[in-house]
Amino acid sequence: MRIVSLLPSATELAFSLGLGDDVVGVSHECDYPPEARTRATVVHCAIPLDDLTPAEIDSAVSTQLRVGGSIYTIDTELLRALEPDLVLAQDLCEVCAPSGNETERALATLDRAPRVLTLAPRTLREVQDNIRELGEATERMHVARTLIDSHWDRLDRLARELNGAPRRRVFFLEWIEPMFCGGHWVAEMIELAGGHDALARRGGDSVRVSWDQVATWAPEVLIVSPCGAHLEGAVLQARELLQQTRWSAIPAVQAGEVYAVDASSYFARPGPRVFDGIEVLAHILHPDRVPERVPGAMERISIR
Repeated sequence: MRIVSLLPSATELAFSLGLGDDVVGVSHECDYPPEARTRATVVHCAIPLDDLTPAEIDSAVSTQLRVGGSIYTIDTELLRALEPDLVLAQDLCEVCAPSGNETERALATLDRAPRVLTLAPRTLREVQDNIRELGEATERMHVARTLIDSHWDRLDRLARELNGAPRRRVFFLEWIEPMFCGGHWVAEMIELAGGHDALARRGGDSVRVSWDQVATWAPEVLIVSPCGAHLEGAVLQARELLQQTRWSAIPAVQAGEVYAVDASSYFARPGPRVFDGIEVLAHILHPDRVPERVPGAMERISIR
């Protein structure tokens, strides 16, 4: 089978099921596992975003979408040359990867129509459903079931470790300027990790939040997880955020409970590693109960 993945989470899913050798095409953002970078790049960013501030990126993306443009381009000539049997696509977020319309237009140019598996998970269970669906489509159901069972086993262990632990007030920040709350599966991740985020959108899109909402919620813990950023970028943005004096009034900042996390690896992409992300959060929220099991996934930030 020849598989083309149009988004990073789908690429991770494919490799996690032992399908790496079948993956022949990926997007420019597919960086895990590292060997994914050796595959042909079918998807590229359509607008220049390098060296822009978070506010400038938000403006550029919003403008592009408002005029009916796309943030991504699909190399249809390369796609045709790769002759895929299966294309892994998404119809969840037009900011994260090519969405339905772009994918349909690209596939219409092919001489032979491949099977298309469209992924649009909004909850952790739907992430598991995607693993199962890809297993069925590629005759890897045994591997898929084993992977899913391992996730539930980890959550069972975590529940035992957190039994009786106080639930902590969290604000999970998916973008710093303008501020966006956590969306989709993130609220569940926080709950399973022993926290609660009243501003997060459980199973829904991430949306803008106001400063007044954050101040009223008064989080004990602030998680800075900018969509599309790995840890280094998240750390830089968290430090930039804390330069704003108003944040000094937030309990999390006063207590030194501000953390930057590797968003791309463990939170923004609905693949197998979101279950690592839950353990990252649990260690942040309850370090006395949950040891650090995912090194290099987070960094504590202090005001300088």
